[in-house]
Amino acid sequence: MQTIFPTIIDVVFVLSTCLTMRFPYQQALALTLAALTLSAVEARAGNDNGDIGKTGHSVNDEIQVYNAEIAKVGQWTLQQHLNYAINGRKDPDFEGGLIPNHALNGTPELAYGVTEWWEIGFYAPFAVDQAGEFSSNAGKIRTLFATPNAAKREFFYGVNTELSYATARFSETRWNMEVRPIIGWRKNNIEFIINPIVDIGFGVNGDVTFAPAARLARNFGENLALGVEYYTGLGPIQNILPFTDQQHNIYAVTDFKIGRWEVNAGIGYGLTQASDRWMAKMIIGTDLNEGASEKSSSGPKLMRRSAAAMGGPRNAVSMSRPYYRSGSRNKHG
Repeated sequence: MQTIFPTIIDVVFVLSTCLTMRFPYQQALALTLAALTLSAVEARAGNDNGDIGKTGHSVNDEIQVYNAEIAKVGQWTLQQHLNYAINGRKDPDFEGGLIPNHALNGTPELAYGVTEWWEIGFYAPFAVDQAGEFSSNAGKIRTLFATPNAAKREFFYGVNTELSYATARFSETRWNMEVRPIIGWRKNNIEFIINPIVDIGFGVNGDVTFAPAARLARNFGENLALGVEYYTGLGPIQNILPFTDQQHNIYAVTDFKIGRWEVNAGIGYGLTQASDRWMAKMIIGTDLNEGASEKSSSGPKLMRRSAAAMGGPRNAVSMSRPYYRSGSRNKHG
């Protein structure tokens, strides 16, 4: 657990430097990536169990592909993430962990626009297992740096980082981190986005795992989009698993708006034996206030930041990726 403290110091130092020196978003992104790279090295050094075949797997409370769209300056937004394993894996990812099959995972997400290129968020993950038992997964915070007005750009990018404290039923490591680069292209009504996610678990049971996700979608006006999202969990970066032991889930998704409510919904299918076979996901969100600057997108926010993540250190029930026997939060199904 000692490795978590250098990580927090690194990230806090970067954020305070960016604000006090008023760095542009490009420099903020570069400095954040540098600090998080150091954190990953420290986390890997702290894993002395010698089991390089393990891969982290966390409970999947958020299945979403980020597209660099953020809240207005001064604006609060609220989302509720839910995903359900219609036909999931029957065994827990580790002893004492949640069983994915017929489990409902979710989290409320409260986000705030700090600048035109910086958003912060807060989560309170939970799960209800197949026996109907409710479990809390403590909480997590995130910070997202992105190109301003990403929805109006043909090429956009950013990086999202999350720091979480997990409870025993959800993860074998108490402290976990996700680093999610965001790279996207948009032409006419077509968008393609990739999130090459890295999940980090701190401590003896932790590891650094790779869980890339992608989205290809077509927009039909401002309030409707149809697409395909792909989520994976490939295992430890230094020891990628064989294909049959990896998680690969493909989702048919739609984004639409009803009144003030924005909805993202999808049905996912697992392509490997290590994946949950059938998954369902839904995200419902709304803006809580207007904010001080022009919104980065005229469309619904869920369409602005669509899809899911996967990965995170050795967590249990992931509605997103199988357990390659370790802990990474693979937001996928």
